[in-house]
Amino acid sequence: MPTSSTNVVPIGPKVCKPFLLDVMVFSPESGYKFHVSVERDCTPTADAIWKLVFDLYQVVTGQPDVELVHVSFISGTPVEDQAIQNMAAQGVNSDQADKLINNVYPATKAVAGNTNPSPEQKQAIHEAMSSVVNLDV
Repeated sequence: MPTSSTNVVPIGPKVCKPFLLDVMVFSPESGYKFHVSVERDCTPTADAIWKLVFDLYQVVTGQPDVELVHVSFISGTPVEDQAIQNMAAQGVNSDQADKLINNVYPATKAVAGNTNPSPEQKQAIHEAMSSVVNLDV
């Protein structure tokens, strides 16, 4: 016969600690590289905000890298929160890496140097980032 048990969980103020963790650095072609990071930010009420961040750089030998495009995909559902948290814990899997290289990179490269991307270009980048986060959904 199973024994009884009691679980006591003290309740206190919510705590959220922001962080930024690089999960992938890749050079898709000569002269370019990108960094992929997982970021946890916090609301004023200590709720976590999970983000997948993609930064595209131009690389010139002997000079500092020049950032061309910064993209921050903010999760909108608990499933997306969990997917981004999994990237922080487990890294980028091969299917996600393929999406970053074949979908996100070309979409962001298309707006490099453009200070006013079109709504269609922004949507293409959003869909590409979403495809990485929602791969198994």
